[in-house]
Amino acid sequence: MQFVSGWSTPDRRILVNFDEKVLNVFRQHIQHLGSDAEAGGLLLGEVRGGHLNLVDATYPTAADLRSRYSFERLPQGHAEVAQKTWSDSRGTVRYLGEWHSHPEDHPIPSGIDRSEWKRLAFERKDKHPFLAVIVGRADLRVELVPSKGDSLVLHACT
Repeated sequence: MQFVSGWSTPDRRILVNFDEKVLNVFRQHIQHLGSDAEAGGLLLGEVRGGHLNLVDATYPTAADLRSRYSFERLPQGHAEVAQKTWSDSRGTVRYLGEWHSHPEDHPIPSGIDRSEWKRLAFERKDKHPFLAVIVGRADLRVELVPSKGDSLVLHACT
């Protein structure tokens, strides 16, 4: 699957770039078969002004709760990777958001997705918008969720 690496807000004031390493994590967890469970993890990257450069994404762990139509990320495994990445980068690579898959070509966030994203955005200590990605079979859904207000759907840069 060929996913686009560059995304932006409609006004192009915020750009989001996914390194190939992150896109490969997404590709490995596309729900091709009816038996494939949802997957997900953390999104780690750098903030450059108002722009985001995603350099890593965690994989689902054995502790995560996964089924065909749901994914619940548990802290074990993910938090350790985020902390190590932050330390190794001397604080330049940090937690920016989360990703998970959906068993549909063009993913649409569920009500549960939206309420979880709002909660995570509100809890951010740095008050940067929370980055939410849903990996579909044909494309990605990328949104920035502020701590207050409506989320912004990002568009692929062509």
